Amino acid sequence: MPMLSRRHALLASATLPLTALAPQVSMAKAEPLGAATPSFNRFKLGDFEVTTLLAGTRLNETPRETFGLNVSDDEFAAASAANFIPADKAQNFFTPTIVNTGSELVLFDTGLAPDAITAVLANAGYTPDQVDIVVLTHMHGDHIGGIAGDAGPTFPNARYVTGAIEHNHWSAAGNEGFDKLVKPLSDKMTMLDDGGSVVSGITAMAAFGHSPGHFAYRLESNGQNLILTADTANHYVWSLAYPDWEVRFDADKAAAAATRKTVLGMLAADKIPFIGYHMPFPGLGYVETRDSGFRYVPASYQMLLNG
Repeated sequence: MPMLSRRHALLASATLPLTALAPQVSMAKAEPLGAATPSFNRFKLGDFEVTTLLAGTRLNETPRETFGLNVSDDEFAAASAANFIPADKAQNFFTPTIVNTGSELVLFDTGLAPDAITAVLANAGYTPDQVDIVVLTHMHGDHIGGIAGDAGPTFPNARYVTGAIEHNHWSAAGNEGFDKLVKPLSDKMTMLDDGGSVVSGITAMAAFGHSPGHFAYRLESNGQNLILTADTANHYVWSLAYPDWEVRFDADKAAAAATRKTVLGMLAADKIPFIGYHMPFPGLGYVETRDSGFRYVPASYQMLLNG
């Protein structure tokens, strides 16, 4: 077959009708759908299967009322700009975690409300009656809000686990949310001390300061480790990166700062991944040291390689 020269090709195109040369424009119009975030993220950790659940997200238009209470507006603004985020607004995330150990389904924290946690569980392929154990890292409302509602307990077949110090504090505090939602379940609740075991491979770690008995939890399976840090750090920049910055919701601000340095320092030194309840979803990442503080390194595909 003879080869066409460039001149022949140009002559041939000149004989085509103009409609054949005109760009084809689609007349279909797609309406904007709005921003969206995945509702769950699942990966393997040894023989465990771990799923983070986005049980809610909320715009915070006054972050200065919560973070960096002991630093100037200029310092806060400079740190924000250096990390490519605005200083006058933030997106907050509420991320319970569910761990399938192979024999039990363990849920860490319950989000803000029953309908929110049951909806995201359904998206992830679970039903509330499948949950065997509910672990409460601490008793703030965004962690206990989904444990029960007007219809009663959300997880009808579950037993409950929390820290003894935390439970004792709130039992005596006269807190409406605790008294309504958690106290009625106390007879089904196991109280742990530092180092106590939820089930084999899941161990409580004292991380006091955010609340009097706030716990983190270490997951260990088949040689792999991960830490659920709960509210040890409440923001990936304004709390994690600057551990000495005071956070409004930390009950003991000095103790919370000391805990951040200890826990984050351990994560950085041992290169252990962690899940933070308020980290940008899916809440999974690593920590590295930076100057006198730390830097949050979001996970990419590392945990997918475990599968």
